[in-house]
Amino acid sequence: MTAPRELPSVDRLAAHPALAQWRGTAAATQAVRAVIDGERALRLHGETGHADDDALAAAAAQWLRARLEPGPLRVINATGIVVHTNLGRAPLSAAARDAVQGVTAGYSALELDLQTGTRGSRHDHVRPLLATLCGAEDALVTGNNAAAVLLALSALCKGGEVLVSRGEAVEIGGGFRIPEVMRLSGARMVDVGTTNRTRAADYADAITPRTRAIVRVHPSNFAMVGFTERPSTREVAEVAHAHGIVLIEDAGSGALSDHGDIDAALAGEPVLAQCIRDGADVVTASGDKLCGGPQAGLVAGRAELVARMRSHPLMRAVRPDRMALAALGATLAAHLRGDAAEQVPVQHMLRLTAQELEATALALAERLQAAGVPATVAPSQSAAGGGSLPGTTLDTTCVVLPGPTGRLMAALRAQTPPVIARAERGRVWLDPRTVLPEEHDALLATAGRAWHAVHGRGA
Repeated sequence: MTAPRELPSVDRLAAHPALAQWRGTAAATQAVRAVIDGERALRLHGETGHADDDALAAAAAQWLRARLEPGPLRVINATGIVVHTNLGRAPLSAAARDAVQGVTAGYSALELDLQTGTRGSRHDHVRPLLATLCGAEDALVTGNNAAAVLLALSALCKGGEVLVSRGEAVEIGGGFRIPEVMRLSGARMVDVGTTNRTRAADYADAITPRTRAIVRVHPSNFAMVGFTERPSTREVAEVAHAHGIVLIEDAGSGALSDHGDIDAALAGEPVLAQCIRDGADVVTASGDKLCGGPQAGLVAGRAELVARMRSHPLMRAVRPDRMALAALGATLAAHLRGDAAEQVPVQHMLRLTAQELEATALALAERLQAAGVPATVAPSQSAAGGGSLPGTTLDTTCVVLPGPTGRLMAALRAQTPPVIARAERGRVWLDPRTVLPEEHDALLATAGRAWHAVHGRGA
């Protein structure tokens, strides 16, 4: 067996060309030492022991990138999934990005009342805007919707019972399970109805002197079909108010308007203002789904209940920071002005017509063909995604590239900027619905480089 090479010195490995961009930094020295120590440990255990300087330098470069370029990296979403949880959900509007830049360029009046010069509250910045959009007496913002639900239960229901339909005791993304959130809040969950059919009378029959609230939970990322029944918000509110208890509605997707005006298939998501009109005492939702803003939890409802949530000790742990508030404020303002369809990317993407998408796909395919990439177009379907409108699809036209899909998808992800596509039927599909107009040139450049990396220039 060939004897293992002698390990290089720290100085020799640090001078390797693969580490040139970090040369002379303390991090480079730390990376080199870590890699050499790791290789030495392997050899002591009789493993590997054959790495040369190039392999060790590559390992050191990987160590440095993982720490000095931690990401997340910006990517181009060509999957057609509009609210893509793995890709950060909603891309921010230009106004929201400008607001974040403005509030972080220096100090900001996050908790200062500029009129009086005294301490203010971060909760006041978007409070009137969100309350107006929801038609509610009051509103507040948390870090995300899971935090909003936990805060509502902790502030309003601790020590009591909360009624939840068996069909709504769900788990959504990241292991967020309603029964576990109930236990964490200090409330006791009481199941009512059955998995597929729950009636308003089921809630009424389950109410006891210990009952504090009824909670309606948006199913988010699944749909039940067939022999099912679910009472409306209005029906459940009548039961709750007749017995003097609170109705909390987790509306999930953050819809501020009825998306049925875009496509009949998009109707059905709970609209926050409608939930309030129908009698919900507190409604919660995500700011980074159909709302199209940053990660945030939207809360609106009766002033007395929202005030209890705002003053609860948990509020400090789940409060939003200045960047989230700035981006959310700019996003909500677009909804109130009535120009969200043009200004908020998620809203614009959902409204793109099949004809517009076909024209875009044809133009992109022609440019790829001119660059030597055998692109074609084909009809397909986009998805709203992100726990919104589960099972609903929208007509689109995709740019299609021949395989091998695994190698080509990997090559697309390895480029700068990375492109995230989807593979179907032995081909790679690029859906223009979720590619921003300003990303078209970068998409084509990345797709061209990836294609030629896999197939060679002569392909």
